[in-house]
Amino acid sequence: MIAYLEGKIFRNSEEGLILLVNGIGYEILLPEITFESFKNYKKNDIVSLFIYYHQTERQPSPILIGFENEKDKNFFKKFISVEDIGVIKAVKALTIPVNKIIAAIELEDQKTLLSLKGIGKRTAGKIIATLKGRFGDITSTDLKNASELSSFDKPNNLIESVKAVMVSQLGHPLKEAENLIRDALKRKPDISDFDDLIEEIYKKSGRGNSK
Repeated sequence: MIAYLEGKIFRNSEEGLILLVNGIGYEILLPEITFESFKNYKKNDIVSLFIYYHQTERQPSPILIGFENEKDKNFFKKFISVEDIGVIKAVKALTIPVNKIIAAIELEDQKTLLSLKGIGKRTAGKIIATLKGRFGDITSTDLKNASELSSFDKPNNLIESVKAVMVSQLGHPLKEAENLIRDALKRKPDISDFDDLIEEIYKKSGRGNSK
């Protein structure tokens, strides 16, 4: 079973990527949350992905789904345990950060769950009924932070793009990046530009280089 791959990108698109590992090309599906972190990577760039390997009697051809980190992969495994959520539907549904989805489940926030692609009211109820209380590593602070971050009326791709750059290129731990973004948006909630948000983050944090 394949659990992790590191190699060179051969092809990269919204549908997924082909990753060359020791001369073998692996076709990997990417949920939107993963694609947002890798969309700017080009051919021959080296990337690493945590892999969920799916193969059953009904699906004899293996399907590989890629994730930026192990937490997202572990959430996916729990997510597909919900009745009526298959692997492909789950891949399409993951359009917002996992922390935000977990917070919605624990807080029984159906509105947020209904924003996931392909998730209706009945399925949202099943998600809460099945998964609430199953995230033992999440704290009340995590819930508060995820809720506050999601409360800003910003395009999801702005927050996710800034977070991806901070983690993959500037060396911030994921939690620190989320906290810095949240604090910057508290100070200036009208920010809607990538460069302006980066500048505001580093103006106060003292880390990295601002414009």
